[in-house]
Amino acid sequence: QVQLEESGGGVVQAGGSLRLSCAASGRSVSSYSMGWFRRPPGKDREFVAAIWSAQGAYYADYADSVKGRFAITRDNAKNTVYLQMNKLKSEDTAIYSCAADPQSWATKTGRAEYWGQGTQVTVSL
Repeated sequence: QVQLEESGGGVVQAGGSLRLSCAASGRSVSSYSMGWFRRPPGKDREFVAAIWSAQGAYYADYADSVKGRFAITRDNAKNTVYLQMNKLKSEDTAIYSCAADPQSWATKTGRAEYWGQGTQVTVSL
């Protein structure tokens, strides 16, 4: 079993930055695909970013709405994945959740086995 705990959410002004963290416990997730999803107020959950390993390298992908502004990274020694969010906009307001799965394809598609509870990010004008 893997437990995921997000932190780093809060209230920030438009144009500002936040860094979210997702700490995994229970076992090492160094070989897992990891990702971030968000649920804006009144909307469905949507993909934000994912990172996975293949043939000895790490790859990342992003939703078009966050490309160039957000960056997903991981620290395997700390069993943690991060989401650096820059140039935040009001439409980035959402609950952000971390996901993890042993399969490289699963997290990006929203079919991850493990999910965190989420952390609120509010971007004020």
